[in-house]
Amino acid sequence: MRPHPNHLLSLAAALSALAALLHLACIYFGAPWYRALGAGEEMARMAEAGSSYPAIVTLCIAGILFLWALYALSGAGVIGRLPLLRTALAAITAVYLLRGFGGVFVMSDAPGRSANFWLWSSAICAVFGIVHAAGLWQSWARLAPQRR
Repeated sequence: MRPHPNHLLSLAAALSALAALLHLACIYFGAPWYRALGAGEEMARMAEAGSSYPAIVTLCIAGILFLWALYALSGAGVIGRLPLLRTALAAITAVYLLRGFGGVFVMSDAPGRSANFWLWSSAICAVFGIVHAAGLWQSWARLAPQRR
């Protein structure tokens, strides 16, 4: 019998997928979306000029976020078990939490983005990290590597 899905990890998957979709929207809608979502004026100008660089970078970020969503779904028990599941979820959680709680400390080291961007994006990443951490906590024992 399959255990009930972990609702917090399912929510974590939805949050990562939403973030990935917003990144894809930047590629589709172009410079105004890069600006609105805080990618920085340089990325927006490159997109306006027809450079492929913003799209490539943004597509890579979206791909990573979609992969993280798959790992959260796997940890939730919604899809099959992915390799290194517990390790990957711990690493994903750590990245979100470090970005969320550490982002405000690197604000001045990343020119081109406003303090408002850093505060909002840090808060969002902190929430994503907390949801991941709570879901991972609930499923930690179940996610232990399976012995053969």
